Amino acid sequence: MNVLLLLAHPDPGSFNHAIASAARGALEARGHAVRFHDLHAERFDPVLPAAEIARDAALPPEIRAHCDDLARADGIVVVHPNWWGQPPALLTGWIDRVVRPDVAYRFAEGDAGEGVPVGLLRARRAVVVNTSNTPPERERMAFGDPLEDIWKRCVFDLCGVRDVRRRTFCVVVTSTPAERAAWLREVEALVGEAFPADR
Repeated sequence: MNVLLLLAHPDPGSFNHAIASAARGALEARGHAVRFHDLHAERFDPVLPAAEIARDAALPPEIRAHCDDLARADGIVVVHPNWWGQPPALLTGWIDRVVRPDVAYRFAEGDAGEGVPVGLLRARRAVVVNTSNTPPERERMAFGDPLEDIWKRCVFDLCGVRDVRRRTFCVVVTSTPAERAAWLREVEALVGEAFPADR
């Protein structure tokens, strides 16, 4: 199975990086081919130029490569912090430039773009792992769970990915080494359950 693993966090020493490493290890241990993109390390440019908006736009080679990785993926894993109830701007820009028409979705014949898109992604399952420094009770009471809507309803569902599994770890800033080690084991289990070994 081909699995696309996306990481969006600027600090190489972050717990997000540890999560991505644990996820990658769990996937590779089960025989999956992992296409890993650390968007900060790659210096991915998140700014969508006007010339790329058209469905049939000529894309820069690096954006075409990301589109190809997304289209070929049998599964998707996304790791990022919860910043202001949304993914980091770098990851939002990746969505803008890569989750494109004729790559991730299309509109029905005769639909100029005002209707509901038809999902094109080959992946049928995605795992999203988030970190937060807000206690879960306050997060729910004050903000709800905007990341649930963003990933499940606004991105993956419209692209044909119906099975979306999310886990948020918090409060990271005050967590102990033992807690983090337990969370990493949970990441391995979550990814392993979502993407069992190829038979």
